[in-house]
Amino acid sequence: MTTVLPTFQDVLAAADRIAGHAHRTPVLTSRTLNAELGAEVFLKCENFQRMGAFKFRGAFNALSRFDADQRRRGVIAFSSGNHAQAIALAARMLDMPATILMPQDAPAAKVAATEGYGGKVVFFDRYQDDREVLGRALAERDGLTLIPPFDHPDIIAGQGTAALELFEETGPLDALFVPLGGGGLLSGTALTTRVEAPDCKLYGVEPEAGNDGQQSFRSGQIVRIATPRTIADGAQTAHLGALTFPIIRDKVDDILTATDADLVASMRFAASRMKQIIEPTGCLGLAAARGMGRQLQGQRVGVIVSGGNVDLADLGRYFSAG
Repeated sequence: MTTVLPTFQDVLAAADRIAGHAHRTPVLTSRTLNAELGAEVFLKCENFQRMGAFKFRGAFNALSRFDADQRRRGVIAFSSGNHAQAIALAARMLDMPATILMPQDAPAAKVAATEGYGGKVVFFDRYQDDREVLGRALAERDGLTLIPPFDHPDIIAGQGTAALELFEETGPLDALFVPLGGGGLLSGTALTTRVEAPDCKLYGVEPEAGNDGQQSFRSGQIVRIATPRTIADGAQTAHLGALTFPIIRDKVDDILTATDADLVASMRFAASRMKQIIEPTGCLGLAAARGMGRQLQGQRVGVIVSGGNVDLADLGRYFSAG
C-alpha cells in the first residue's frame, strides 16, 4: 500500500467524482439541543446518505478509479456492515463483482442489505480471525482488488467530502465532533477542516470500551487492542491505520470517548426530539457533544452523524432497556 498521505486536493477531486452519485445530505438543527448546550449545533446527517452511511462516499470514490481489468475481476472488502454495503452498492453501480468479508455477528439488516446490493458475503469470526489477513489471501487467490474500510487514500479522501459539504453550508465552526473507528472519516474530515476552518477544535469520538485511538493519539504511536465489545459495531476496530494515524495525530485536537449508555441516550434523543433513527456508532459525536455540555456555550458546533443502519429489533431492545 502506498505511504503517500492524501491531501485536501484529493478531497476536492473526490467531491467531483462522487457528484451526482452520492447524496448531498442535509444539515439539521434542534432547538432543544441548542438550548441544552447553549450553543448553535449543526448535524451533518449521513444517515440519509445512500445505503444509510457516509461510507458510500469513500467506496464510490475508490471504485470509480479502477481500471478496466480491475473492474472485470472485481473488488473485495472486509467490514462489519456499512463499508460492506457501500462497496456492494458502488460495485453494482459501476458494474463489477464484489466479495465482502463480514463478521458472523454483523447486524442482520447490514448483511441483508449487502447481499441485496449484489455483494457475495463470506463470514468470519471477528474475535478469532484476522480480517485483514483473510482479505489479502482471498484477493491474491482470486485476483481481486482489496479496498479496506479506512486505511486507503481514496477512502480517506472520499470521506472528507462530508465535512466539505458541512462547511459549505455552515461556514467556519468553533468545534466539530466526528465518530472514530479506524479513522477514515476523522482523517478525511481533518484534511478538510484544517483548510476550511483552521481554528476549529476537531474531536474524534470512539467507544469507551475501544479507545485505541485515544491511546494512540496520546502516546504518539499506534496502539493495538483486542476487538472491543460495544454496541457501536461500526467502531469495533482494534487499531488506527498507517495512513489515518499520522493525519489524526497532526490535525486533530483530541480524542474523546462515549459509553454505550451515552450512545443509547443520544439515540433516544435523536428519535424522540429530531425524529431520526441513528445507529449507535452514528451517535458517537452527538454523545460527546452532549457530554461536553455547557463547555460549548456560545459556540457554533458541528456534529457528523455517520450512519443510521440499525436493526429495528436492536433499536427496540436499546430503548426498552433505557
